[in-house]
Amino acid sequence: MNNFTGTSDYIAGEELLAAVNIAMALEKPLLVKGEPGTGKTMLAEAIAKALGKKLIIWNIKSTTKAQDGLYIYDTVQRLYDSQFGGENVDDIAHYIHLGKLGEAFASDEQVVLLIDEIDKADIEFPNDLLWELDKMEFYIHETKETVTAKHRPVVIITSNAEKELPDAFLRRCIFHYIEFPEPALMDEIVRAHFDSIDDELLKEAMRVFYEIRKMRDIRKKPATSELIDWIRALQIGGIPTEKIAKELPFVGVVVKKDEDLETIRKNKAGF
Repeated sequence: MNNFTGTSDYIAGEELLAAVNIAMALEKPLLVKGEPGTGKTMLAEAIAKALGKKLIIWNIKSTTKAQDGLYIYDTVQRLYDSQFGGENVDDIAHYIHLGKLGEAFASDEQVVLLIDEIDKADIEFPNDLLWELDKMEFYIHETKETVTAKHRPVVIITSNAEKELPDAFLRRCIFHYIEFPEPALMDEIVRAHFDSIDDELLKEAMRVFYEIRKMRDIRKKPATSELIDWIRALQIGGIPTEKIAKELPFVGVVVKKDEDLETIRKNKAGF
């Protein structure tokens, strides 16, 4: 398998690149934590793009059960077909629909599987997947069939650290925490999203951005995506560099809470 070195629009630090490649080499899931906006979800997209593999995304919600990712037995449709003369009613397999994990196992080629925001689900959710992620197989009770992965997928699991994950689950993963980018790395990340950018505008926008993040009373710290959008807004608006700190134009692109806007306005003189 080729090593992951990032892409033209996904700039990763050396430690993250190493974690990805170690996880792939050891054939273990990579559990990625970090504050929102540090590129956890985009990581899986970048890996799939760089390696030329299909990306399958399993978005986790508070109501998601492990079974949902394996398969669903559509009893309602089978009942409907039996009442109204549908075909294949006696063939239970016709009513088995694979979930995202099942799709990854059944794929004829290796895929990248993203299990996104696993900490949103019930605390038992990760433990319910231990066997499947370890052995790369699951059993369909209705058809008495075992589905085994044709190719072990590259599994990326993201968490916003909203709740602790079980130790048994953590033992089966390679773990990496994505720190918020330092200015030098952020400079590279931002430049990757622009064909051209004024150096002075970028320098000043980043300075103000990091000052906002350092404010003690900010409830939702702006993330990388907000900085990129803000710089794009500044470019479109033709804002002179000297007005960025003084007037904070389009600041609603950077912060999204009323309380944070008020905090910034009170401290604007400090920029």
